[in-house]
Amino acid sequence: MSLKNILVHLDSGPLCADRLSLAIALAEQHGARLIGLFGQLAQAQMIGMVASWPSPAYVEAAEQSRQKFEAACSGHLRSYSWRDANRGSALEVSRALIEAAHHVDLVLLSQDDEAAAQVVPRDLPEQVVLNAGRPGLIIPYAYKNTSLGQRPLIAWNGSRESVRAVNDALPLMQGCSSARILCFAKPSPELEQSVGDLCAHLADHGVTAEPDYIQAEGIGIMDMLLNQAADLSADLLVMGASGNTGFANFKRHGGTRHILRHMTVPVLMSH
Repeated sequence: MSLKNILVHLDSGPLCADRLSLAIALAEQHGARLIGLFGQLAQAQMIGMVASWPSPAYVEAAEQSRQKFEAACSGHLRSYSWRDANRGSALEVSRALIEAAHHVDLVLLSQDDEAAAQVVPRDLPEQVVLNAGRPGLIIPYAYKNTSLGQRPLIAWNGSRESVRAVNDALPLMQGCSSARILCFAKPSPELEQSVGDLCAHLADHGVTAEPDYIQAEGIGIMDMLLNQAADLSADLLVMGASGNTGFANFKRHGGTRHILRHMTVPVLMSH
């Protein structure tokens, strides 16, 4: 399996260059077409009592984004294109990314960061993942690598969301040295059967995986998941994103948001 097209969010923030570098590396690895969508918070220009859009500042920022994108892609990719959301409100920027994501295999976004808060809508990764119907690869703000998926950690409970996440992540896990499946439940015949079937499914795709069973509740699940990712030196966390993040007794969106706030490795989320 391989990715055929990838969408990367572009803006004027400090995280954009690293996000774009990873997107280019993935597109080059998979021979995929890369679409860069520029979208950021911006105000219209006020001329007296009349609002004029786009403002000169926005036009300049968009043009700089286009030039940087094309310069970065040139020499690495055969197929790439730059687009402008041409809107400045948080709702409009989020909607532009969600709509563009409908027609790609993967969307790259960055973790929320205070340094980029003036140009990036708050909770943008969460909004895109929960509403686009496509997998999102969210990059931690301190992540500098241009490779991932060699040591994936899979959060599994057999839910629709976790099933989608695993299958959406298969192109990123190809050729990995080993994968770890983490189940936050006491082993039972039903769960062990589910995990066994998952291991066989992954093996059919060339991915060797081993399961671990850990008992935890509430927010402890999310913290333990992050701790396990760190302890195992995982370079990719694969998990479902849903109303309760696939885990019982957890408030709506709380688990997804907690991971997005505290993640230290790239996270592949599907809803």
